Parts: sequence; structure tokens; C-alpha cells
Amino acid sequence: MAGLIDLIGEFTMPLRTDYFASLVRSIIGQQLSVKAAATIWKRTLQACGEMRPETILALDEEKLRAAGFSMSKITYVRDLAGRVLSGELDLERLSEMPDDEIIGALTKVKGIGVWTAQMFLIFSLGRPDVLSTADLGLRRALGWLYQLDETPGAKDFEQYGEKWQPYRTTASLYLWEAINRGHLR
Repeated sequence: MAGLIDLIGEFTMPLRTDYFASLVRSIIGQQLSVKAAATIWKRTLQACGEMRPETILALDEEKLRAAGFSMSKITYVRDLAGRVLSGELDLERLSEMPDDEIIGALTKVKGIGVWTAQMFLIFSLGRPDVLSTADLGLRRALGWLYQLDETPGAKDFEQYGEKWQPYRTTASLYLWEAINRGHLR
């Protein structure tokens, strides 16, 4: 890992402090390329103006479909918006909760699984010790870093990650940055 940090150098990752927008953006980006997700995000912002639960719920299905949402993702963002408006999901309280409780609260929302909740912990709350063993990109980057013959599975990745505690988020960010900078082929 030290060699990767030397290769990449210092970089910063600004936090996404609008928690609702961050979660909507994560739902949009599920199983899509970065470029496709960015396009849908931009269209969604244009359609609703301000990213708030009320504005998402006010958009009809046709406008969300025109922005690029699948029917399932429409269900997911509406469920998220409804839970936030009802108070069932208190986004502001999340920052005070332990990681496992946040994951539990977020995964009650349709379309938000453990991976999406972990991305929220990393990119919105800046939690220092998150390792998403389900992230194939991270596992591929680890294989590249350690010159492994195969992409490690989740359990193997978790074992490597034990060495990086309590800074597994930082390790993950460097692995992702290696991907972003084209070091993996």
C-alpha cells in the first residue's frame, strides 16, 4: 500500500454533505457507467431544480423516465424521499450513529443495499474505516497492486484489509484512484 500511496501522491476527496442528494445520486449510479450516471443526474437536477424529497416526489413518472430512470429506480428514490419526509429516516441523525446502525437504517430503504450504505459512509460521512468487500473494482485494484494471478474474493480482500485498519477508507480511496488514473489494464 505504501508504494501505491507514493505512486498516487496526496489527493483530497470532498465530502458530499447533502445527504439526500448523495443517496439519490448513489441510487442513480447503481449498475451504470460513471458517464451514464452523470447524465441522468444532470437531467434529474434540471427536472426538479433543487434536490429535495419534495421535488423528487413532485416529479411524475414520465419526467423521471425521460431523465433516464428505470422503473425500479423510480420506486427506490420515491421510497427514500417518502421515508425522509415521514421522519422514518432522519438523515441528519445519521452522522451521530455508529456505522453498523447507519447501514441498518439505510438498507431499510428499497434499492439501498450494504454497498450503497458503505459508499454513503465513505463519501458523505467520511468514516475512516470502511472496506467494501463487495466492490469488484476495489478487489481488481488489490489484485493489480499485489500482482495476484486472480481477482481476490470478498473474504481474501477482507483479510488484506485487516492490515489497513483503522484506515481502510483511505486504502480504498487510493485503490479507486489507481483505477481512475488508468493504472489497471
